[in-house]
Amino acid sequence: MASAPTNPDREIRHSAAPGRAPARPARTRAAAVAAAALTVGAGLGLRAVAAGEVAKYGGDALYTVLLLTLVVAAAPRLSPARAAVIALAASWAVEFLQLGPVPAELSRRSTLARLVLGSTFNAPDLAWYAVGAAAGWLLHSALRRARRSTGARQAVSGGPSPMGVARTAKHT
Repeated sequence: MASAPTNPDREIRHSAAPGRAPARPARTRAAAVAAAALTVGAGLGLRAVAAGEVAKYGGDALYTVLLLTLVVAAAPRLSPARAAVIALAASWAVEFLQLGPVPAELSRRSTLARLVLGSTFNAPDLAWYAVGAAAGWLLHSALRRARRSTGARQAVSGGPSPMGVARTAKHT
């Protein structure tokens, strides 16, 4: 007997370990898209207020953070470590692609191509991509832990966490 198809974005896994919040990929995906927008804003802001190496290498790190947010948006159930490794690998792949003539030619023709692909290989960029992947991994891990902690409190108590109740009571 075939079961009715389910939408994986709306499905709440009931197999979560006791004390852990069930996965909610739609919520994770929405948060990742919002984080991507914030990261783009941070990158544009950095370029507006900083110059030289701060802008360049800070932008490199934020590039990988942006890729990490896009990986999480595409695959919200990936662990933070796997998402960071995929983002780092993609960043490095784009950097090594710059050893050939194609990115430089595309960058001359398009501002978007220059922002996405860059134009020339620069070995120090590789280290800054790793910094971005590490920062994104740390933040993603902390947010996931906080969400699970809140979800676990709700699962154990049968309702929102005491902090949520206190905030609700204050603002009503």
